[in-house]
Amino acid sequence: MPDTSLASLVRAAAERLADAGVPDPLVDAELLAGHVLGMRRGEVQAALVRGDTVSDARATAFDELVARRAGREPLQHITGVAPFRHLELAVGPGVFVPRPETETVVQFAIDALLASPEPAPIAIDLGTGSGAIALAMATEVPHARVFATELSPEAFPWAQRNTAGVANLTLVDEDLGEAFRDLDGSASVVISNPPYVPDAAVPRDPEVRLFDPHMALYGGEDGLDIVRILSVRAAELLRPGGLLVIEHGEMQGEEIRSILTRDGWRAAATHRDLTLRDRATTALRP
Repeated sequence: MPDTSLASLVRAAAERLADAGVPDPLVDAELLAGHVLGMRRGEVQAALVRGDTVSDARATAFDELVARRAGREPLQHITGVAPFRHLELAVGPGVFVPRPETETVVQFAIDALLASPEPAPIAIDLGTGSGAIALAMATEVPHARVFATELSPEAFPWAQRNTAGVANLTLVDEDLGEAFRDLDGSASVVISNPPYVPDAAVPRDPEVRLFDPHMALYGGEDGLDIVRILSVRAAELLRPGGLLVIEHGEMQGEEIRSILTRDGWRAAATHRDLTLRDRATTALRP
């Protein structure tokens, strides 16, 4: 029996994913094909142009993965990896999948570390999840000392796996409201992507609603319970003039600025992401 055309497989998969409501069906079809074939997406696209074929075994494996994605299982859970800036992170059930918009949020922290006059500035990531933010800071600012904490027993092993062997990064499994008491008054940057979805809000996307851990999503009645804790704890951790960076939902910037200003922070400002949605608020410790 002749091998199957890769182009026909990808085309049928994209149609199936589109029918299931997957936002970028062709992209996901190509990425799943690459996962099965051990290729990057550009290599898959080249193979499509060449008219490559695949064996029945690989075609079957591909169809099985497409069925999982059509059930709205996150692509990153299926492939086991999530890209983040220059990194490729291991992810799966129990850990929040890092989002592209967070790549722009962490830039505020990286810029502050690079601008710091200290020879080894300290950065702290509270609620690190997969370790994405902490690892980006540690690898892009190698002279910084980065500390990260994650309380979830499901997420912590993923952070351990992703940050293993990074000499300038320390990971602990402690509550973000209590971690790193020995660093009080010494940090140049504190950053967090906390749970900020209001408890009564139901995320629209099945990938989020059904697969992201609730501990990483929901932040109390107005979604800002952890933000209030961060406002207090970050003020204790930061040195005077240190920077706080908080990621949040697009409608929460004004209230977060109010919380920070009431707590004595200076220059609270909200910043947009690449889609022009409010995404992060920064403030300076007086």
